[in-house]
Amino acid sequence: MTLRLLFASAMILGCLNPLSAQFSKNGLGGGFAVGTMFGHTDTRDRIGHLQGRGFLRYQFSEAFTFDLGAAIGEIRGSGFETRVIPLDARLLLMPFTTDSWRPYFYGGFGALNFQVIKPAYIGPSAKKDFWTSVIPVGAGLQIRIGDQAVLEFSGGFNFTGSDSINAAVVNDRNDYFWSFLGGITVTGPGGDPDRDHDGLTNDQEEQLGTNPDDPDTDGDGLRDGDEVNTHKTSPLRADSDADGLKDGDEVMKHKTDPNKGDTDGDGLNDGDEVMKYETDPNKGDTDGDGLNDGDEVMEHRTDPLKADTDGDALSDGDEVMKHKTDPLKMDTDGGTVDDGTEVGRGTNPLMASDDVKKEEFRTEVGKSIVLDGITFATNSADITPTSEQTLEKAFNTLNQNPEITVEIQGHTDNTGAHAYNMTLSEKRAVSVKAWLVSKGIDASRISTKGFGPDQPVAPNTSREGRTKNRRIEFFRVK
Repeated sequence: MTLRLLFASAMILGCLNPLSAQFSKNGLGGGFAVGTMFGHTDTRDRIGHLQGRGFLRYQFSEAFTFDLGAAIGEIRGSGFETRVIPLDARLLLMPFTTDSWRPYFYGGFGALNFQVIKPAYIGPSAKKDFWTSVIPVGAGLQIRIGDQAVLEFSGGFNFTGSDSINAAVVNDRNDYFWSFLGGITVTGPGGDPDRDHDGLTNDQEEQLGTNPDDPDTDGDGLRDGDEVNTHKTSPLRADSDADGLKDGDEVMKHKTDPNKGDTDGDGLNDGDEVMKYETDPNKGDTDGDGLNDGDEVMEHRTDPLKADTDGDALSDGDEVMKHKTDPLKMDTDGGTVDDGTEVGRGTNPLMASDDVKKEEFRTEVGKSIVLDGITFATNSADITPTSEQTLEKAFNTLNQNPEITVEIQGHTDNTGAHAYNMTLSEKRAVSVKAWLVSKGIDASRISTKGFGPDQPVAPNTSREGRTKNRRIEFFRVK
């Protein structure tokens, strides 16, 4: 009997190993176990005897495995010997798994064939060769000994639907038996394809060189599977782009590209931006001043976190690209007036000589002043060269006080026809406006009007009086 049992066991194991290899990618595995069984029948004595069981398994989730198996063994007692062959299907519940071991509970249902060997003659109420039902329940433990093999130990209770297993005594209570087994279970990658649950199969990890028992081989905060399949980073290097930041921090914390050392292309690597300069590795120009962070740090030595490094009211970008001033000096030309003020009032921030405010007229809203010194050719609106100094003062007044708007008023003496003088006074006012506009004053800030001889400031009876009446006035509207 023992030789037959061992031969049957070897046959089952021999069949299961190629099946496991063939179907491993589909989650199939299998194994064989040997042990002992103890009958619990109507006789009091219970003698343990050799048992073998072979099985196929399919693991369809981390917690559940389906088991289909066949066993052969003997139950012995005083005066009887019965061979039992249970065929059953089981569901294994695996509540948790560690790197090296995994416990489980099982329950199932099947059919049991028993053959009474001794005694040779049995009573008419007993059955000598019969099929009945069997319900196995129990627990087990798997201990990993290789990538695809585990030692497995199990023990359980088997309820039967018959009272004739011992043959010698028959009553109203069904027989049952205990079963204790130990053996090797072969598990293909399909049965446990991803031991560390990192998204890569054990085969893939072996090819890549990653650790199949550690979901984050390089310790960068990303699972190996995510690195390979999603982020395309190296699961063997914590910092794939060598920028000083771990791949996990780049993906989850800084939102930078773990495959690009300089995500925003500003000339600074992401690690330096985060840890050294505290700039934004996703923005080329952190302070929005028109200069990228790399140029600020390496070329201009300005503060990449401060749009106006020298505090002169001009952004660093405008100073470098527009005004050509020094973004590290408030007063580039050293003429006592800062660059922002000079740009605002129209003076040259690169020329110290114009820093002192130029002479201008003092005016009040609603009042006018005579621009003494502005003269014209006789009977003409052409401005004479001697008028330049007075016109410069008028320009300075408007240029250095951009809030002022004025009306240029033209006046003549009473020599000649009235209509002619009205037209001449308007033309002379327009000439003065044209000069100021040509120097850069906004035309919308200047209006013109001619009064001819209607508003004299002196009698027209003398030469001196007529000279005073021929004038240009600056009337402040705002």
